[in-house]
Amino acid sequence: MRKVIESTLVSLDGVIGDPLTWINGYFGKQAQEVALAQLLASDALLMGRHTYEMFAATSDAGTSAYSERMKSIRKYVFSSTLERADWNNSVIIRDNVADTVTRLKQEEGQDLVFYGHGPLGQTLLEHHLLDELRLWIHPLLVGSGTLLFRQSEKTTLKLVATKTLEQGVVVLIYQPGAA
Repeated sequence: MRKVIESTLVSLDGVIGDPLTWINGYFGKQAQEVALAQLLASDALLMGRHTYEMFAATSDAGTSAYSERMKSIRKYVFSSTLERADWNNSVIIRDNVADTVTRLKQEEGQDLVFYGHGPLGQTLLEHHLLDELRLWIHPLLVGSGTLLFRQSEKTTLKLVATKTLEQGVVVLIYQPGAA
């Protein structure tokens, strides 16, 4: 069975919104290698509309291994408002998020990764479909913006690994539902 892995960039004060405006200087060579390995270990991305629009606007410009993988990988975009998904290998899923992700998890293949923790992440957490939560903690205070967790039910997480990267970034890897 495939795992669903959330990978989220977060500031020390819990901000996840608009990470491209605050990660400069924190995403060095080591972080890029970890991000590429994570992407190569998956064969599909799960995205909400905001994440899709951010990546679609920036990912086709590069020629790195990461950019090439982002162009080719299957992308499932969960949105009731996105009209078109023109980015290569993208499909829009308009409803039945939990049912669709349950089906995708049961298919043969590599892991399913999604970036950010918006409404899609909240839905996956609430339906117990999230297998791993990777928080990339950046050593800065953004001061304002969308916070990682909004109101949600109590969820116990078990720390299963940590990775310390250059520039003080720490990746905390949790599994939900384990104490």
